[in-house]
Amino acid sequence: HMPEIEIRPALSTDFEHFIHITLSNRTEYVWQMDRVIEEGQITVRFREVRLPRAVQVDLPYSVDSVLKVAQAAGGVLAAVFQGIPIGYIILDETMVPSGVWIRYLAVAEQYRRQGIGSALLISAQEWAVQRRFRKMILETQSKNYSVIRMANKLGFELSGYNDRYYGNQDIALFFSRLLR
Repeated sequence: HMPEIEIRPALSTDFEHFIHITLSNRTEYVWQMDRVIEEGQITVRFREVRLPRAVQVDLPYSVDSVLKVAQAAGGVLAAVFQGIPIGYIILDETMVPSGVWIRYLAVAEQYRRQGIGSALLISAQEWAVQRRFRKMILETQSKNYSVIRMANKLGFELSGYNDRYYGNQDIALFFSRLLR
C-alpha cells in the first residue's frame, strides 16, 4: 500500500533530489517485436516474452539531460514523502499538437511498486486536462516492462514504435491516451 505522499508542482530545490533517483530498473519481461515485410504489406507484432533471468534496464539518457529538460519543461510534478521528493514526472507541451509528451517518469527505487508512478501519471493527466490538452503520449523502451504495464492499466494504448530512436538500439514504444 502506498505511503502518504503529496504530489505537487516541483520546486527548483527539488531538482537536487531528482539527481539521486535512479532511472534504471530490473525486469524479467520484454516486449519483443516481430516484423514481416511482404509485397504490399508490413506486419508488426509485439508480444510479451519472459526472459531466462532478470536484466538491468538503463535509460538511454543521462541525469544531466533529465535536469536540462526539467528546467525547460512546461510541467514538472514531484511526489513528496516526508518533505523529500521521491519521484517526478516531466511534461513537455511543445512536441505534440494539443498534447502533452511525458518525457520522464521516475520513482526512487525503495518506493517502487507502491502506486506512486501511477499517482504521478494520474496527476499529470489532471494537470493536462486543466490546461485543455486533448492527449498524452508516453514513450518507453520495449524492455521497460513496469512502465508498459502501468500505461496499459491507466488506459494508454500502443500507438507507435521506433526501432532507431535510442542510441542503445532498444525499441522505443509510444503509448497514447485521449483526455476528457
